[in-house]
Amino acid sequence: MRVLGIDPSSAATGYGLLESRDGEPAVLAYGTIKPSRRSPLQLKLLEIKTEIERLIAEHRPDEIAVENPFYARNIRTALTLGQVRGAVLVAVAAAGIPLFEYSPLEIKKAVTGYGQAEKGQVGTMIRALLRVDDDGMEEDAADALACALCHHNTRLFQKKIEDSRP
Repeated sequence: MRVLGIDPSSAATGYGLLESRDGEPAVLAYGTIKPSRRSPLQLKLLEIKTEIERLIAEHRPDEIAVENPFYARNIRTALTLGQVRGAVLVAVAAAGIPLFEYSPLEIKKAVTGYGQAEKGQVGTMIRALLRVDDDGMEEDAADALACALCHHNTRLFQKKIEDSRP
């Protein structure tokens, strides 16, 4: 199973791709999509959507996990984030790939054991859990890998439950 994790943001949308190998997650790709800060919002959204479509076409994930924040510091940030999420969701829907959404609390708890963990703690745990030797990994990419790992582990748990039924 291949899972593409996405952490939407207008400044730097993170992505991370995991593949399950005998139940163990292996990192295939990660990075960020960074539209120009000077671009108008509609062009940023187009670039994010286009890059997500390219990632899906190139890596062919089986499922996609997206962070679904339920809190923003101000209304303008919330509206912009909602628009970025919309661009991501349209790209996913166009590809016809199953979509799963997780709150930041669920993702942080799955990766660090603590739902209020700081971004740096998430990055440290992701590098350790997935054996990624990259101290320069951007926070948004680490968050996307955390989202993918959260989904990977959720799906493994669901499969174990299904397999244990008579």
